[in-house]
Formats: sequence, C-alpha cells, structure tokens
Amino acid sequence: MTEKTPTSPLGAPSRRAFLAASAALSASLFLPKGLRAQDFPTATVNTTGLAVTDTDVTVGILHSVTGTMAISETGSVQAEKLAIDQINAQGGVLGRQINFVQEDGASDWPTFAEKARKLLVDDKVASVMGCWTSASRKAVLPVFEQYNGMLYYPTFYEGLEESPNVIYTGQEATQQIIAGIDWVTKTKGAKSFYLLGSDYIWPRTSNKIARKHIEKLGLEVVGEEYYPLGHTQFNSVINKIKLKKPDVIYAIVVGGSNVAFYKQLKAAGIDMTKEKPLLLTISVTEDEIRGIGGENIDGAYACMKYFQSLDNPNNIEFVKAFKAAYGEDMVIGDVTQAAYLGPWLWKAAVEKAGSFDIDKIKEASPGIELATAPEGYVKVHENHHLWSKTRVGHAQADGQYKVVFETADLVEPDPFPEGYQ
Repeated sequence: MTEKTPTSPLGAPSRRAFLAASAALSASLFLPKGLRAQDFPTATVNTTGLAVTDTDVTVGILHSVTGTMAISETGSVQAEKLAIDQINAQGGVLGRQINFVQEDGASDWPTFAEKARKLLVDDKVASVMGCWTSASRKAVLPVFEQYNGMLYYPTFYEGLEESPNVIYTGQEATQQIIAGIDWVTKTKGAKSFYLLGSDYIWPRTSNKIARKHIEKLGLEVVGEEYYPLGHTQFNSVINKIKLKKPDVIYAIVVGGSNVAFYKQLKAAGIDMTKEKPLLLTISVTEDEIRGIGGENIDGAYACMKYFQSLDNPNNIEFVKAFKAAYGEDMVIGDVTQAAYLGPWLWKAAVEKAGSFDIDKIKEASPGIELATAPEGYVKVHENHHLWSKTRVGHAQADGQYKVVFETADLVEPDPFPEGYQ
C-alpha cells in the first residue's frame, strides 16, 4: 500500500498544510512539463518489468528510522517524501503518480542489504532513495549492481567509489574534507589536529584522507581515536585532548553518539566559542544538533555544502514547505537537503531518457542540471557525483549555523583524488 503521510517517528504533519506547501513550492520552483502518460506507453518506457503501470510508478525509500542512526536519517525520509508529494502535485513522472515502498535499515548493515534486495527483486521499484552511512552503502552496493537497480545516495562521504548504479547527491572528500582543512589552516592558522571518529568505513577513511592532507601541508596530527556506533562515554578521550592541546578537534562522530560527545565536551570545560581548541566537524548537521542541543555545540564549525540558514529564494521556499509538512520546530541539515534532490534528479533523468529503464537513466544522468535546488545550482558529473559549492558554518546557540565561508564557484567532484587513495 502506498504511504501518504509520515508515521509518528517522522513527525505528525497537517495533511492540508503539507499539500498546500507542496503545491506552492511546486508552482514556484518546479514548473510542470505537462507530460501525459498516454504519450509514453508503458510497454515502451518500461521494457524490464519494473513497477510501472499506465498510471503509477513505485520507488523505494531505504533509511534507518530505528536505532542509533535514526537521529540522522529521519530527515532524509521526510525530505524524500516531501519531494515525491511535490512531484505528484505537478503531474508526476511521465504522467504517472509516484508511489513508494519504505523499508527500515534499522542501523544494521546486513539489514540494509536484505531490504535493498527486497525492494529490487520483490517490489521491482524503479529507483531507491536511501542509505546514510558508508557501511550501509557498501552493504547494498553489490545488490544494486547485481540486480541493476538505481540508488540515490544523499550523504557526504569519503569518496574512492564510483558506480553506474549510484547517483551521489552529497559531497565527496575533495569537496568537504580537503576543503575544510584548507579553510581552517588558512583562516585560523591551525597547525595541530586531533582526529576523532565513529568506528566504521567513513570516519576511518575520511580521517586517513585528512591525515594525509594535514601532513602534506607540513602540519601535525597529535591523536586519533575511534569509538563504536552508539558509544556514549567520551570522557577518556576528552581528557587526552585536553592534555595534547591540539589547535583543532576534527570530529567525525555520527548518530546518537553525538549527543553524549558534545554534552561531555561542555561538561569538561571545553568552551567551543573560545576556539581553544577549535572544533571542526564534517558530520554534525542541524538534524543532529536538534538532539545535541544548540547550547552544547555553540561555537563549533562544520564544513558541508548546505545549511538551513542559506538565504536564497529556493531555500526559503523549501524550508517553508518542509516546516509546513513536519512542524515549525523541525530543522533541515545537509543530508536532508541532499536527500530531497534524489527524487527530482531521478525525475529529470527519466524525462530526459523518456524511459524508466535503468540503463537509459544511467546514460541520461550526466549533465542533468538542477537550478532549483535549495543549496543552489547543481549539476550531475560524468562520475555520477554533483558539482556543488563548499561552505563552512559556525554553530549558534539556537541550533542553526551561520555561513562564514563559501566557494565562489562550484567544486568539481573528484572521488579518486591523486595521492589520497
């Protein structure tokens, strides 16, 4: 059965407000193309047996709405559903309304692989919007390549990957990790770093890249620590940080562990507003701050491509629609916005290809432009990553980031940077 409104873990929107906001944003940003299903016969646009009828097309949503990663992934689910409702409000895709099947990865990587197989083999979905951690993406990637599915993956990640079956709507290492370290060394004069992360692929690989870049700049890494997902006792490493006195704590802690980490930092007397040491994260978005509490992360910096506070017409309308759908107290982080792009980029690829067939969507995706993205203009590269800007935000006590830096131009994605593999 098609889900039409989010269940309780995702908020309790007013359906009337939700649809009104969807229609408003659809009208103001995403102009209908007037495509009719009868102009695209199902036998012609669906030659591989996907879940496409004369009136409907079914996609998959695969994220954690339970477990330690729910704090991070819930926003992605909300954004994807908002985009689907908006696309349906303007007439759907090739004249067909989008239905979706939602599965819960439950913060467990084998479960992600199992649910991905279900969506592709049993439900025969035309695409999947999903995953957050690199561990979950790595778990599902062989499934998508084996069964020739299409995944729209929204999270900033370590790079070192390129698949024809994935569109990476978040940033890779050169757009975030290397750019962020360059900013903190040039702007803040940082010379020493303490690397900290959760213990799985993304933080470890990201810190490997960070270490190489720090050392390439002639600077020093004075410590490096990892903790299991869901870990809540950080007092020991905080004491080590206080002893080492780095200029920068480079933090890649993910999920619910962030709540404990930042509260314990503050309790230990580390005042991030004084920047001694400065804290730079590439993992804490407004979604996580909602759980952490703005007062506990006030003064930290984050390097990402999107912050809710961006002042442009696209983002103002997007934030308005999101809050109308899920409540005025909701916030929007980088991955949430990148997840929102997934359905729109898939729609654009389907309409460019004139087909729902996966191989044709693969071929059509490079070069697709989205001038209406909340973050601003983006474009799909031949390597299936997005050209996008790099930004640095300064965390405020109200839970929002103040943008203090952004690149003048879009940064070309380079998932295999020479010398960092």
